[in-house]
Amino acid sequence: MFFYSYMLRKIESYFEFTRLGTHWRTEILAGVTTFITMAYIVLVNPSILSAAGIPLNAATAATCLSAAFASIMMGVVARYPIALAPGMGLNAYFTYTVCLKMHVPWQTALGAVFISGIIFFILAATNVQKMILHAIPHELYAAVASGIGLFIAFIGFRNAGLVIGDTATLVGMGSLRNPSTALALAGLILMVALEIRRVKGAIVIGVIAVTVAAWLIPATRAPLYDQWAHSSSHGLELGSTFMQLDIKGALGKGLIDIIFVFFFVDLFDNLGTLMAVTKRAGLIADDNKIPRLNRILMTDAVASMAGAMTGTSTVTSYVESTAGVMAGGRSGVTAVVTGLLFLGAIATVPFVGMVPAAATAPALILVGSLMLSTIAEIRWRDPLVAVPAFLTLVLIPLTYSIANGLGFGVISWAILHVVTGKLAKKDWLLYLLAVLFLVRFLYLGSG
Repeated sequence: MFFYSYMLRKIESYFEFTRLGTHWRTEILAGVTTFITMAYIVLVNPSILSAAGIPLNAATAATCLSAAFASIMMGVVARYPIALAPGMGLNAYFTYTVCLKMHVPWQTALGAVFISGIIFFILAATNVQKMILHAIPHELYAAVASGIGLFIAFIGFRNAGLVIGDTATLVGMGSLRNPSTALALAGLILMVALEIRRVKGAIVIGVIAVTVAAWLIPATRAPLYDQWAHSSSHGLELGSTFMQLDIKGALGKGLIDIIFVFFFVDLFDNLGTLMAVTKRAGLIADDNKIPRLNRILMTDAVASMAGAMTGTSTVTSYVESTAGVMAGGRSGVTAVVTGLLFLGAIATVPFVGMVPAAATAPALILVGSLMLSTIAEIRWRDPLVAVPAFLTLVLIPLTYSIANGLGFGVISWAILHVVTGKLAKKDWLLYLLAVLFLVRFLYLGSG
């Protein structure tokens, strides 16, 4: 009993419970709250990655393991209430652009994710990341975030059958008589209603409700049964993705721009989440700096490398961590609890095949719509800012590529500043990036 009390006090001291004014009950509740708001990724991420050819059960196990490892590491090493998991947007880019559009094998794409993690780690150990942060205008970052939101939502509409291909107009509207499409729209209404009422786990509840409804409708039950039977018969199946990444192939194919996109979006996703969580939790120092920043960034880098080794796309910090902070979470114990719950979620692997596209599609649409909030940060009345931001925002979904949208945004920003005489020496890195993107478009084709 004495040893138990001693160890408990040591743990509380390490996580600074007294200074932060927190205790075990609050931290555990906060961790559970964060997990509930993030749990949709256990169902949504595998459904996206499986389209790239990754076995569904293996993708589910990789999602749970990578989120568990990363969240626990963030809690223990960086001691922040920030949970991590495979990032929305980057998983869509990984599947629909890199694997399906560019015909890159998923093993090679995982190699690119791993390399981006190495670069992230090296830059996190130095001050180079600060140079990149200062080089990329904030408005372009906001445009990328919103563009990714449109990208995710577009995929959701397509998976729901609401948006379909059309030979005359490229895209058209699907039929609402399609049971799956009607279910997806009903699921979207349910999720939004729950979100408005601030129900924790709104997305998860919506996904489960639509899944149950799909199994009750004769027109959708048979295909679902076949899908689930095939999925559950393969068990955990992590071995089919564990350490299957092809690093040599990623380097050999010259996937420089892909690696850059993985790195860039991961970097700014983390910083945006970091600012949101630390501000909400009151963890920013008096000099407006974030304590242990390098530990946070290094943790994210290691998490992405570990995720690639298990078989999932880039792992990043989740802004849903603010839900745990609102529940009182202040220390790394919150993240540790969330990580342990993700570990327990591996038990859901045999049942993930029961979830239809109609259930995950509205989750993509809702998450995408929420990501559009950054549009307000763009100075739309200033053409010098508005045009590059608009090109970035629109070309991401229209070209099915974050790289293309970001490239046009950086190039147009640099050109407009040069022709208007607003060129500044301090922005040399931005102009270098613009030249690299231009060379890529001219000589390497589109992504």
